Amino acid sequence: MRIRHTLAAVAAAGTLAVIAAGPAQATEYSSALKLKGVQYDAPGSDSNRCSGGNTKNEYLTIKNYSRTKTVNLLGYVVKDAAGNEFTFDSSHKLEPGDYVKLRGGRGTDSDAGNVVYRQNCNFIWNNDKDTIYLVKPTGSRADVHSYTKRADDRDGNGYITFHG
Repeated sequence: MRIRHTLAAVAAAGTLAVIAAGPAQATEYSSALKLKGVQYDAPGSDSNRCSGGNTKNEYLTIKNYSRTKTVNLLGYVVKDAAGNEFTFDSSHKLEPGDYVKLRGGRGTDSDAGNVVYRQNCNFIWNNDKDTIYLVKPTGSRADVHSYTKRADDRDGNGYITFHG
């Protein structure tokens, strides 16, 4: 997660005081879409073969946390720290509270099944650590999360939850 330090200007008794905020607060982006979790280490031995491999079992869950707004994923970008990226190049609408699993491998996208495939059989998320960026079509960040296997995956199952 990005860390930021903020300065707050406070007017008191006609004077202006500048107060430095405490250290290390996580940045929360103002977006209805958030990264819900990631299966960064697909179960089994890693094999990126398109036929018989397990890249389909590596996925990122993106959820619409808005209570009222439907969000179209068209133009949103998901990428990692190394610059590997996936762009949603077709319309996929998430109703309030809905989610989509962005899976590796090849397959048929399905609104009803809440799944979009990257159409690429290579793994995108590192098994030891990575940073995941969700970027709006405007180029601004919707959400970002970093993980390390030891610190963030206490049960060692290869899945980490970011937002409930």
